[in-house]
Amino acid sequence: MSADEPAPERNPERGPEPSGVDLARVALRAAREQARARGDAVQQKKQARRGGGLRSGARADGRDPMALGAAINRLLTERGWEAPAAVGGVMGRWPQIVGEDLAKHCLPEKYDEDERTLIVRCDSTAWATNLRLLAPALVARLNEDLGHGTVRLIKVLGPGGPVRRYGPLRAPGSTGPGDTYG
Repeated sequence: MSADEPAPERNPERGPEPSGVDLARVALRAAREQARARGDAVQQKKQARRGGGLRSGARADGRDPMALGAAINRLLTERGWEAPAAVGGVMGRWPQIVGEDLAKHCLPEKYDEDERTLIVRCDSTAWATNLRLLAPALVARLNEDLGHGTVRLIKVLGPGGPVRRYGPLRAPGSTGPGDTYG
Protein backbone atom coordinates (compact mmCIF):
# COMPACT_ATOMS: atom_id res chain seq x y z
CA MET A 1 0.00 0.00 0.00
CA SER A 2 1.41 3.43 -0.92
CA ALA A 3 1.14 6.58 1.14
CA ASP A 4 -1.34 8.11 -1.34
CA GLU A 5 -3.84 5.23 -1.01
CA PRO A 6 -6.28 5.36 1.89
CA ALA A 7 -6.48 2.39 4.24
CA PRO A 8 -9.32 -0.03 3.44
CA GLU A 9 -12.39 0.71 5.52
CA ARG A 10 -13.86 -1.99 7.72
CA ASN A 11 -17.59 -2.50 7.62
CA PRO A 12 -18.84 -2.60 11.24
CA GLU A 13 -21.89 -4.67 10.22
CA ARG A 14 -19.84 -7.49 8.67
CA GLY A 15 -17.31 -7.71 11.45
CA PRO A 16 -13.53 -7.87 11.13
CA GLU A 17 -11.92 -8.72 7.81
CA PRO A 18 -10.55 -12.28 7.58
CA SER A 19 -6.93 -12.60 8.63
CA GLY A 20 -4.18 -14.42 6.76
CA VAL A 21 -4.89 -17.79 8.41
CA ASP A 22 -8.61 -17.54 7.63
CA LEU A 23 -7.89 -16.60 4.02
CA ALA A 24 -5.55 -19.59 3.71
CA ARG A 25 -8.27 -21.94 5.02
CA VAL A 26 -10.80 -20.56 2.53
CA ALA A 27 -8.33 -20.94 -0.34
CA LEU A 28 -7.44 -24.50 0.70
CA ARG A 29 -11.13 -25.49 0.90
CA ALA A 30 -11.78 -24.06 -2.57
CA ALA A 31 -8.75 -25.86 -4.01
CA ARG A 32 -9.91 -29.18 -2.53
CA GLU A 33 -13.40 -28.77 -3.99
CA GLN A 34 -11.97 -27.98 -7.43
CA ALA A 35 -9.66 -31.02 -7.26
CA ARG A 36 -12.54 -33.25 -6.24
CA ALA A 37 -14.65 -31.96 -9.14
CA ARG A 38 -11.79 -32.59 -11.60
CA GLY A 39 -11.30 -36.10 -10.21
CA ASP A 40 -15.00 -36.88 -10.61
CA ALA A 41 -14.95 -35.68 -14.20
CA VAL A 42 -11.87 -37.79 -15.01
CA GLN A 43 -13.47 -40.87 -13.42
CA GLN A 44 -16.65 -40.41 -15.49
CA LYS A 45 -14.61 -40.11 -18.70
CA LYS A 46 -12.73 -43.33 -17.90
CA GLN A 47 -15.98 -45.20 -17.29
CA ALA A 48 -17.45 -43.91 -20.53
CA ARG A 49 -14.38 -45.13 -22.47
CA ARG A 50 -14.54 -48.60 -20.87
CA GLY A 51 -17.91 -49.44 -22.30
CA GLY A 52 -20.28 -46.86 -21.05
CA GLY A 53 -22.07 -46.57 -17.81
CA LEU A 54 -21.65 -47.92 -14.36
CA ARG A 55 -20.71 -51.50 -13.68
CA SER A 56 -21.13 -53.71 -10.72
CA GLY A 57 -17.88 -54.73 -9.17
CA ALA A 58 -16.59 -56.95 -6.43
CA ARG A 59 -17.12 -54.32 -3.76
CA ALA A 60 -20.50 -53.43 -2.25
CA ASP A 61 -22.07 -50.16 -3.29
CA GLY A 62 -25.48 -48.50 -3.29
CA ARG A 63 -26.68 -50.41 -6.36
CA ASP A 64 -26.44 -53.85 -4.79
CA PRO A 65 -29.65 -55.66 -3.87
CA MET A 66 -30.82 -55.40 -0.26
CA ALA A 67 -32.43 -57.95 1.99
CA LEU A 68 -36.21 -57.50 2.20
CA GLY A 69 -36.20 -56.73 5.93
CA ALA A 70 -33.50 -54.07 5.50
CA ALA A 71 -35.38 -52.53 2.55
CA ILE A 72 -38.62 -52.35 4.56
CA ASN A 73 -36.84 -50.83 7.58
CA ARG A 74 -35.23 -48.24 5.33
CA LEU A 75 -38.60 -47.39 3.75
CA LEU A 76 -40.25 -47.03 7.17
CA THR A 77 -37.47 -44.73 8.34
CA GLU A 78 -37.44 -42.58 5.19
CA ARG A 79 -41.22 -42.10 5.20
CA GLY A 80 -41.53 -41.60 8.96
CA TRP A 81 -43.81 -44.60 9.43
CA GLU A 82 -42.10 -46.05 12.51
CA ALA A 83 -44.90 -45.19 14.97
CA PRO A 84 -47.81 -46.42 12.80
CA ALA A 85 -45.93 -49.62 12.02
CA ALA A 86 -45.19 -50.19 15.72
CA VAL A 87 -48.85 -49.63 16.60
CA GLY A 88 -49.80 -52.07 13.85
CA GLY A 89 -47.59 -54.62 15.57
CA VAL A 90 -49.44 -53.95 18.82
CA MET A 91 -52.74 -54.66 17.08
CA GLY A 92 -51.35 -58.05 16.10
CA ARG A 93 -50.19 -58.75 19.68
CA TRP A 94 -53.32 -57.36 21.33
CA PRO A 95 -54.17 -60.54 23.33
CA GLN A 96 -50.66 -60.69 24.83
CA ILE A 97 -50.78 -57.02 25.82
CA VAL A 98 -54.24 -56.75 27.39
CA GLY A 99 -54.93 -60.36 28.30
CA GLU A 100 -57.10 -63.05 26.74
CA ASP A 101 -60.37 -62.11 28.50
CA LEU A 102 -60.23 -58.44 27.51
CA ALA A 103 -59.04 -59.26 23.98
CA LYS A 104 -62.10 -61.46 23.39
CA HIS A 105 -64.42 -58.51 23.98
CA CYS A 106 -62.38 -55.43 22.93
CA LEU A 107 -60.56 -55.05 19.61
CA PRO A 108 -58.39 -52.15 18.41
CA GLU A 109 -59.86 -50.59 15.27
CA LYS A 110 -57.65 -47.68 14.31
CA TYR A 111 -54.69 -45.52 15.33
CA ASP A 112 -54.88 -41.79 14.67
CA GLU A 113 -51.28 -40.68 14.27
CA ASP A 114 -52.03 -36.94 14.42
CA GLU A 115 -53.82 -37.14 17.76
CA ARG A 116 -51.88 -40.23 18.91
CA THR A 117 -55.13 -41.93 19.81
CA LEU A 118 -55.86 -45.66 19.72
CA ILE A 119 -59.53 -46.37 19.01
CA VAL A 120 -60.86 -49.60 20.55
CA ARG A 121 -64.36 -51.06 20.04
CA CYS A 122 -65.95 -53.29 22.67
CA ASP A 123 -68.80 -55.76 22.14
CA SER A 124 -70.83 -54.56 25.14
CA THR A 125 -71.16 -51.44 27.23
CA ALA A 126 -70.00 -53.34 30.31
CA TRP A 127 -66.66 -54.21 28.65
CA ALA A 128 -66.38 -50.64 27.33
CA THR A 129 -66.76 -49.31 30.87
CA ASN A 130 -64.18 -51.81 32.13
CA LEU A 131 -61.71 -50.75 29.44
CA ARG A 132 -62.26 -47.06 30.21
CA LEU A 133 -61.24 -47.78 33.80
CA LEU A 134 -58.13 -49.66 32.64
CA ALA A 135 -57.19 -47.09 29.94
CA PRO A 136 -54.52 -45.13 31.90
CA ALA A 137 -52.65 -48.32 32.82
CA LEU A 138 -53.00 -49.59 29.25
CA VAL A 139 -51.63 -46.31 27.81
CA ALA A 140 -48.61 -46.63 30.11
CA ARG A 141 -48.08 -50.25 29.02
CA LEU A 142 -48.34 -49.36 25.32
CA ASN A 143 -45.91 -46.44 25.67
CA GLU A 144 -43.50 -48.77 27.47
CA ASP A 145 -43.52 -51.04 24.41
CA LEU A 146 -43.67 -48.39 21.68
CA GLY A 147 -41.77 -45.47 23.11
CA HIS A 148 -42.85 -42.56 25.27
CA GLY A 149 -45.71 -40.49 23.85
CA THR A 150 -46.70 -42.84 21.03
CA VAL A 151 -50.19 -43.31 22.47
CA ARG A 152 -51.68 -40.42 24.43
CA LEU A 153 -55.27 -41.58 24.67
CA ILE A 154 -57.38 -44.68 24.23
CA LYS A 155 -60.80 -43.86 22.86
CA VAL A 156 -63.23 -46.60 23.81
CA LEU A 157 -66.31 -47.17 21.65
CA GLY A 158 -69.29 -49.25 22.67
CA PRO A 159 -71.01 -51.74 20.43
CA GLY A 160 -72.44 -50.57 17.17
CA GLY A 161 -76.19 -50.74 16.85
CA PRO A 162 -78.00 -52.69 14.19
CA VAL A 163 -78.27 -51.21 10.72
CA ARG A 164 -81.13 -48.76 10.62
CA ARG A 165 -83.52 -49.45 7.84
CA TYR A 166 -85.73 -46.69 6.67
CA GLY A 167 -89.04 -47.70 5.17
CA PRO A 168 -92.73 -47.02 5.07
CA LEU A 169 -93.39 -48.50 8.53
CA ARG A 170 -90.93 -46.29 10.40
CA ALA A 171 -92.46 -44.01 13.04
CA PRO A 172 -91.57 -40.32 12.58
CA GLY A 173 -89.15 -39.03 15.24
CA SER A 174 -88.28 -42.52 16.48
CA THR A 175 -84.64 -43.34 17.03
CA GLY A 176 -85.46 -47.02 16.75
CA PRO A 177 -83.52 -49.81 18.40
CA GLY A 178 -80.42 -47.60 18.62
CA ASP A 179 -81.72 -46.30 21.95
CA THR A 180 -80.38 -49.26 23.90
CA TYR A 181 -76.91 -49.41 22.34
CA GLY A 182 -73.93 -47.42 23.51
